[in-house]
Amino acid sequence: EVQLQASGGGLVQAGGSLTLSCAASGFPFDDYAIGWFRQAPGKEREGVSCIDNSDMMSYYDDSVKGRFTISSDNPKHTVYLQMNSLKPEDTATYYCAARNAGCAWKVGGPYEGSSLWYDYWGQGTLVTVSS
Repeated sequence: EVQLQASGGGLVQAGGSLTLSCAASGFPFDDYAIGWFRQAPGKEREGVSCIDNSDMMSYYDDSVKGRFTISSDNPKHTVYLQMNSLKPEDTATYYCAARNAGCAWKVGGPYEGSSLWYDYWGQGTLVTVSS
């Protein structure tokens, strides 16, 4: 059974930090890209960051570059998203997803609609940043 378990969300003040975790099982982790997406109330889902475990390339949306860091612990089948200097506009439910054919990312962000290309999704974890 495929599982993606996102955790680590919470309430934090602006300028603070959180680390999200995505624990994966049921598929060959080393062959998959793991992406983080977020969706705020009333807004479309957007890509935040992605790491391709096949070559360890990582990608960031321009809105989080320099503040967020994605990493992968392959033996633990877990991907982390370290989020620093959080802003109120980072408030959203964050989801992790897995794709067998790379991140589908271009410079500055994901290809439009690429979230539809992901094979597996986890449940979300809520991040709330207060001003």
